[in-house]
Amino acid sequence: MRCSWIPLLNNLIQYKGATQLKLIVLLLMASPKIIFTVTNELSYDQRMIRICRSLANAGYRILLVGRKVKGAVSLKEEVFEQKRLPVFFNKGKLFYIEYNLRLFFFLLFNKATVIGAIDLDTILPVLFASKLKKCKRVYDAHELFCEMKEVVSRPAIYWFWKRVEQFAVPKFKEGYTVNQLIANEFTKMYNVNYSVIRSIAVLREANTNAATEEKYILYQGAVNEGRCFEFLIPAMQWVDVPLIICGEGNFFNETKALVEKYKLSNKVIFKGKLLPEDLRKVTANAFLGITLFDEKGLSNYYSLANRFFDYLHAGVPQLCSDYPAYREINNLYNIGVLTSNYEAKHLASIINNLLSDETLYQKLKTGCYKARQVYNWQQEEEKLLSFYKKIIPL
Repeated sequence: MRCSWIPLLNNLIQYKGATQLKLIVLLLMASPKIIFTVTNELSYDQRMIRICRSLANAGYRILLVGRKVKGAVSLKEEVFEQKRLPVFFNKGKLFYIEYNLRLFFFLLFNKATVIGAIDLDTILPVLFASKLKKCKRVYDAHELFCEMKEVVSRPAIYWFWKRVEQFAVPKFKEGYTVNQLIANEFTKMYNVNYSVIRSIAVLREANTNAATEEKYILYQGAVNEGRCFEFLIPAMQWVDVPLIICGEGNFFNETKALVEKYKLSNKVIFKGKLLPEDLRKVTANAFLGITLFDEKGLSNYYSLANRFFDYLHAGVPQLCSDYPAYREINNLYNIGVLTSNYEAKHLASIINNLLSDETLYQKLKTGCYKARQVYNWQQEEEKLLSFYKKIIPL
C-alpha cells in the first residue's frame, strides 16, 4: 500500500497551534529525502517533473536542483522542492566547472537519504558528495552521454567525458535508463545492472478533436546536433505546410541559418522553449511530428526520445528514424513512418504522401491511440516507485 505524507499533511490542517506544527515537523523528518541534480532550467524538464511528482506523491521528500538562467520564468509551485543554483557562465567548459563546484558544495551541506545524478554532467559532484556524506546514490541515464553526436564528434571533449564515465559509473551500482538497449551497454561496459524506466507522457483523456484547420508539422525538443535539421529544413522547400520548431539547443543558430539559406522564413516558425502545458496544446494540434536522429553516435541509434511518446499520446503520427527502440513499438502499433534515408527530397516525399493519403494517416492515428494505452507514465511510475522502495523503503 502506498504511504504518502502529502495527504496526511492535508488532514492535519484541522488541528491548530503547536500540536499541528509538531506533527508536521515530525512527519517531514521521518520521510526519506532524495535530491536530484540536473544542469538545465527546471521549468521545461517534463521528464524530471514527472519523476519528482510521482515520488513526492508516494511519500518521499524531493528536491530537484538545476541552474538559474537569466530571464527564466518563475518556478511553478509543485509537490516537491526546487532549487536553482546561480552561475556566471552559461555554456562551455567554464559553465561545467563552475556548476559542478557549486553543486558539490550545495550537496555537501544539504541533508539527503539518496542523491540522484541525472546524466553524466552532474555525476562527479553527486559521487563525491555522497561518499563524504555516506549516503546512497543513484544514476539516472537518459542516454549514452559520451555517444551523443556533439560529444563523440569532438575528440578532446569525448576523451574527457569518457574518462568521467569510466571513473564514475562503476561506482553507481544502483541506476536506471530509458530502454533495455542502453541498459545492456552499461552492463557490457561497466558491469552494472540498471533498471529500465521509460520516459513517457502521462495518460490523459484523448483529445480526438484537437486538429486545427491549418495543418502544420512539429519538431519539439532540444534543437541540437544530430537531429537532422540539415536534412529536414531543405526538405521543406517541397512541402506546402509549415514546420513549427519548439525548443532551443546547440544547433539553434545553425538551424536558423539553414532557414535563411533556403529562404523558408515564411514556412519554418521558431517558437523557442514552451512550458509543458503550452507545449501539449501545440502538440495536440499538430498534423505530423518529427523524431529524426542521424547515424553518428550510438546514443542516437539506441535513443528513445521523450518527443516520440509525446506525439504518440497526442494521437499525432510521426516521421521517425528507423532505429531499434522505435521500430519495436511501430511494428506493434503502426504509429508512424520510419526511415533511414534522410535525403531532403525523400523526407519531403514521405511528408507529402501523409498529407495526401487520408486512409494511411487515419490508420496511423488509430495506432497512436492504441499504443498510448500500453505506453504511459502510469505504467512506468510503478517501476519507478518499486526501484526507490528497494533502496529506501517508506
